[in-house]
Amino acid sequence: GAMEAVAAGSGAGGSPENTGGGTGGGGWRRPHGPLQRYYGPSATEAVEAAPDPTDINGPHFDPEVFMTKVRSECPLGQLLAREAALGREIRALDSDMQTLLYENYNKFISATDTIRKMKVDFRHMEAEMDDLAANMAAISASSARVSAALQDRHRRGAQLAGVQALLRKLQALVEVPGRLRRWAGTEPARALRCYARARAVLRHYRHLPSFRAIEDESHTIMADLAQRLRMRLRYEKLDPKELTECVEMLLQLEELPEELSEEFLSQAGARLEAELAALEAELPTSDPSGTAATPPPASDILDFVDRGSSAFVGTLCQLAGSYRALFGGDTGRLEPFAAALATRYFALLERRLALERGLGDTSLLVRALDRFHRRLQALLELLPAGADAAAALVARAARERVDRYLRALQTFFLGCLGDVRQALAAPRPPGKEGPGLPDLLATLAASVLGQLKAVLAYVQLFTARDVAFASLPYFKGEFCVAAVREGLVVAFVRWLCHTARGFADGPAERGAPAAPPALLLLLARLCLDYENSTIGYILTLTDEQFLPQDSGPSVTPGPALCAEARAAAQRLLDHYVQVQGAAVAQMLRKSVETRDWLGTVEPRNVRAVMKRVVEDITAIDVQVGQLFEEGVRRAQSSDSSRRAFSVYSSSRAPGRYAPSYTPSAPMDTHLLSNIQKLFSERIDIFSPVEFNKVSVLTGIIKISLKTLLECVRLRTLGRFGLQQVQVDGHYLQLYLWRFASDERVVQGLLDEVAASAAHRCLDPVPMEHSVVELICERG
Repeated sequence: GAMEAVAAGSGAGGSPENTGGGTGGGGWRRPHGPLQRYYGPSATEAVEAAPDPTDINGPHFDPEVFMTKVRSECPLGQLLAREAALGREIRALDSDMQTLLYENYNKFISATDTIRKMKVDFRHMEAEMDDLAANMAAISASSARVSAALQDRHRRGAQLAGVQALLRKLQALVEVPGRLRRWAGTEPARALRCYARARAVLRHYRHLPSFRAIEDESHTIMADLAQRLRMRLRYEKLDPKELTECVEMLLQLEELPEELSEEFLSQAGARLEAELAALEAELPTSDPSGTAATPPPASDILDFVDRGSSAFVGTLCQLAGSYRALFGGDTGRLEPFAAALATRYFALLERRLALERGLGDTSLLVRALDRFHRRLQALLELLPAGADAAAALVARAARERVDRYLRALQTFFLGCLGDVRQALAAPRPPGKEGPGLPDLLATLAASVLGQLKAVLAYVQLFTARDVAFASLPYFKGEFCVAAVREGLVVAFVRWLCHTARGFADGPAERGAPAAPPALLLLLARLCLDYENSTIGYILTLTDEQFLPQDSGPSVTPGPALCAEARAAAQRLLDHYVQVQGAAVAQMLRKSVETRDWLGTVEPRNVRAVMKRVVEDITAIDVQVGQLFEEGVRRAQSSDSSRRAFSVYSSSRAPGRYAPSYTPSAPMDTHLLSNIQKLFSERIDIFSPVEFNKVSVLTGIIKISLKTLLECVRLRTLGRFGLQQVQVDGHYLQLYLWRFASDERVVQGLLDEVAASAAHRCLDPVPMEHSVVELICERG
């Protein structure tokens, strides 16, 4: 079995059919073993094959190792079989060798002939190459001779060109006077260029007579040209370009720069004066007496600034640039010259801005100031000192516009107040109610706030990002704080509070109609709303829209402004109470002073004036309730409306103070009244009013009943007069206690009225309480 494996292995390794397989087509044959051994294995196969000394077809085959391996592994039978197989393979290889030799014999013969022919052709080529090298050497020698000839010819050509150029230059110098004479009148700049080119050569060869003559003639021609340019500069009106060209030519003609700079500024000043005069012609002449009305300007502010910027500022910058280019950095004359003209231009613009009396279109003003500021930058490079004046001009214009907006807001508020007064005073047909106080207040507050927000939006145009002058320090800090927040918003709120408070402090002019009470109430509520919310909202809105980039000046704190609004509201509400209390008190005073209290008849009814007082106070309660909350009342007793009203109340009963007195003992009621006052609660008639309906009505009732008390103290009453006061007092108590914050205030004052009436009565006999109640209920 082992011998068969060896035989099979050797057969597989040695036969052409099994040593690699057909990787190509079916007709390809792998080279035979001997040829393969002769040519050796391919590089790839050599790398891939491992060195095996027992591989009979391998390059590393070792017969000794192979034989040792075969003898050790195979028995005798297999060795004999292997010997026979090797014999067969040797014979087959010999046969294949002979066949291969026969097949390729003709090819070997052909290849030998080809090699022989190639050797002959190569010898012919070598001979031709030798001939070619000899020809090239001859050509190289010829080229050297030609190159030397060409160099010699080029040198002679250059010498000839130099001679020709020199002849042309000499010809040009000879023609210089003629050209100068021809161009001096029509093209002076061309004549100057020609003279400038020839001047150095003529001066260099001045020692030659012919060149000296040409130079003298040229100099005479250019002197005449300089004289004509001088006359033109002195007597003609030149535009900036012509002026610059004229001076530049005179400088090239070596005229004195000192004189030329003076004449340049003189000519430029005349032209700029004309520009300023044209701008001033658009402004109306000022009337010293101030009697004539100033006519409106012919064009808007943007058009005026456009013309000033393009004409005056543009010309000034152009002339200043030309001056610097002509005379170098010498600005000793230029800066004062430009500063004086710029100052005049600023003054004209100030006069034109002063004509913007109305509000007009703020965006137009902002665009005009922006254009002025932008186009002035070129001039400010020449006049750094003018930057402050220009910035101050823009700042003044912006501040003036803000001040006008403040006056416009004030006018608007007064107009709204006039509308409110007219609505309050307008007669109403029966059954048709006008706008209530809440509607009037809401309309007034919304209108004023809307107008203020609109004004802030207009003023914000001055600080827009696309506006050039908004980058000035003034608009980053002082404008936002001093002009807008303090000068506009805070000033308007303060003025509003002051104006509203003025209605409480009395009319500004004698004979002017006093403010209606409803207006006082409405303004008090407006100021209170400002203190509660509106001022905070306005200040927050202003701070958001006009946030300064630096700390800036100090500002009015919001609480301080709110305190001013609250003080104005307090003053208005106090005044409202005084006005309404005085109106009711006036009715009571007249009713007391015009009645005969000694001769009156026994009372059968409540007097009509008492009913009117109750009606008026009820109407006031409704009016105040429209704008103010109810307020807090002190707990009422259960029998307030049924309390016995008598000239001797329970608190003043004689027995309480003198229990040992007999009932028939005469009582000093005046003494008892004074003793009782020591122990009763003091009623402050004119104390500050709180911001609620109950407090307001209490104040009005206190003023009314205090007036009634003072009037009764000055009268002398009979028995029936005392009883009439008793009936009237009980009627007032029935209806007025519910309006007051504390019913004891009403009771206490009415007790004092009754006590005073009893004290002033000649026959103090009070009416039975049941009768008093019956009369009041019937009334």
